[in-house]
Amino acid sequence: MAAPVDALDAKILRLLLEQPRTSVREYARILGVARGTVQARLDRLERDGVITAYGPSLSPTALGHPVLAFVHIEVTQGHLDEVGDALAEVPEIMEAFSITGAGDLMTRVVARDNEHLEDVVQRLIQMPGVVRTRTEVALRERVHHRMLPLVDAVGRAAPAGRSAQEPRPRS
Repeated sequence: MAAPVDALDAKILRLLLEQPRTSVREYARILGVARGTVQARLDRLERDGVITAYGPSLSPTALGHPVLAFVHIEVTQGHLDEVGDALAEVPEIMEAFSITGAGDLMTRVVARDNEHLEDVVQRLIQMPGVVRTRTEVALRERVHHRMLPLVDAVGRAAPAGRSAQEPRPRS
């Protein structure tokens, strides 16, 4: 089992989210810990799957796809993996999840306009194993995708640190 995120890890994650293009050396200076400590923590957070990627966050709207919809998909029993694999081939599908409740899959879909959205939905309906779809168009984003409030909550609930395991700063 992965080691829990402690208060120092949370501070490092906060810096990564707020200042993603800053160097490890600068993070160490800001936090008042050794550069090796920050690097070791980042390595562990990556290894444990806390940090899953580095890179820019892109806007589908700026890429010409301002329409956002959630498409629920009902799948013929036993075809979930097959449909999931087919969904991965549709570039307008940003995410797809197996779900409980009404339907089997929920996808986040972007489109250039409503007509394009209809074309994407029609493509989904034609996939082998898809029984039916239900589409909900997003009108306005009310809470932008975020991680910082969760990182802060985890950091407040975490132990102070594992100082015995950390390298000491060099004088």
